[in-house]
Amino acid sequence: MTSFDTSPQLNVWRALLALAVVFVMLATTGWTALRSQRSSTPLQASLSAWEHGSIAGHRLPDPDGTTPHRVARFFASLSDRQRVTLAHRYPLAVGNMNGAPVDLRYRANRIALGQARKVELKRMHDIRLTADGQRDAGKRMHRYESLLTKGRHILAFDPEGSGRIAEVFGDLNKAERVSVVVPGVDTDLLTFQRTQRRYSAPVGMAQALYRAEREAGPSTRTAVIAWADYTTPNGLGIDSATAMRASEGAIRLNALVRALPGSSPVSLFCHSYGSVLCGLAAPVLPGRVVDIAVAGSPGMRTTKASHLRTSANVWAMRDTDDWIQDVPHLELGGLGHGADPVSAAFGARVLSAHGADGHSGYFVPGTESLANFADIGIGAYRSVHCADDADACRVGLPGTATVGRA
Repeated sequence: MTSFDTSPQLNVWRALLALAVVFVMLATTGWTALRSQRSSTPLQASLSAWEHGSIAGHRLPDPDGTTPHRVARFFASLSDRQRVTLAHRYPLAVGNMNGAPVDLRYRANRIALGQARKVELKRMHDIRLTADGQRDAGKRMHRYESLLTKGRHILAFDPEGSGRIAEVFGDLNKAERVSVVVPGVDTDLLTFQRTQRRYSAPVGMAQALYRAEREAGPSTRTAVIAWADYTTPNGLGIDSATAMRASEGAIRLNALVRALPGSSPVSLFCHSYGSVLCGLAAPVLPGRVVDIAVAGSPGMRTTKASHLRTSANVWAMRDTDDWIQDVPHLELGGLGHGADPVSAAFGARVLSAHGADGHSGYFVPGTESLANFADIGIGAYRSVHCADDADACRVGLPGTATVGRA
C-alpha cells in the first residue's frame, strides 16, 4: 500500500496550495470562463419548436413545466403513428424528454444522430474551417456513425459543445434491477467510448458491469445505463475542484431516475468526480435508489455518509495505487469535496477493490471491484467482499438475493 502523511498540517498545506493554483488560474482566465454558454443550441431549438407545435389539433405539453408522469400519460394517449410523427418532427426534444417512452426516445435519438452526422460530414469539407476544425468534425462524424450502429439504445443525446449522451444496455422496460454508471472528468461524446483502455470510458464500464451482473445473477433481468448526460469538468482545473458541474449534473441525474420506467430498484455506480455529483444528488433522489457506490472518490461534499440524508446503502472503494488518495479530502471556501469516503469516520460500507490497478481500473473484468459492483447491482449483498476481508461492510444488510459469488 502506498504510504502518505495524513496529518492535519499537511492537509491544510495542500489545501492552501490548491487555493493558490486556483487563484492563479482565475487571474489568467477570468470568472467568465466558467459561465460561457451559447444562447441557442440545437436542443433548445427543438424544444422551442415543440412548445409551439401540436398534434391532432391539441397543443403539446410544456416539457419544462410537466412532470415525467404527466408526459408519460400524454404519450400513452397517442396512437403509435402520432408518437412516431412527434419523434420525426422534434427528434432532440423527444429523445431527451423524461417521461417519453424509452423505445420512442431510442428512435428519436437515432434520427437526431443521423442529422448530426450529416452536419459534421459537411463540416469535414468546409474550407472556411481550419484543418483542426475539419479533423474535429471528422472525429464527431465517426462517433455518430458508431452510435448509429444497429442495436445501440441511445437514451439521451445533445450535440452542443463537447456533447452529452446516455446509452442503455439491456431491456430497461423489463429490468428487475437498474444500474447507472456515473463517470467523472473529461467525459464527452468523443471519450464516451474508447478502443484503448476501453473500461475507463462509460460505454466500456457499463458493458462490463452488464456482463458481470448477468454472470452473477443469470435469473435476474438487469439493465445498465452509461450516463454521460452532464457536462463534466475538463481536466483537474477549477471545475473539478468545485461542485459547480456536479450541482448541475445532480439535477439531471435526479430527473433521469425519476423518469425511469417501472419501479425496480436502482443502484448508482459513481466514479471519481461522478461521486461528487452522486453525493449532491443523494438527498433528493427517490426511494427506489437503493445503493450509491463510489470508486476513486475525491469526496461526496459531506463529512459523513449519514449526512447524505438517503435511505440508500452507501458503498465506497479505492485501489491502493489510486492517485486520488493523495488529494486532500477536505473542503475550504467551496474548494475540495469533503471527507474521504473510504475512511472509517465517514461511515460508508467499504468494499475490496483488489485488482483494480489504479484510478481507472475499477470496471475491468476479473477485478474484485467489478465483481462487487455486479453483486450490488443484482442485490446479492451477501456475496460482496469487504475491504477488510471480514464482513464489516455487510453488517445489517438483508440477504435479498442468494445468487452471486460464494
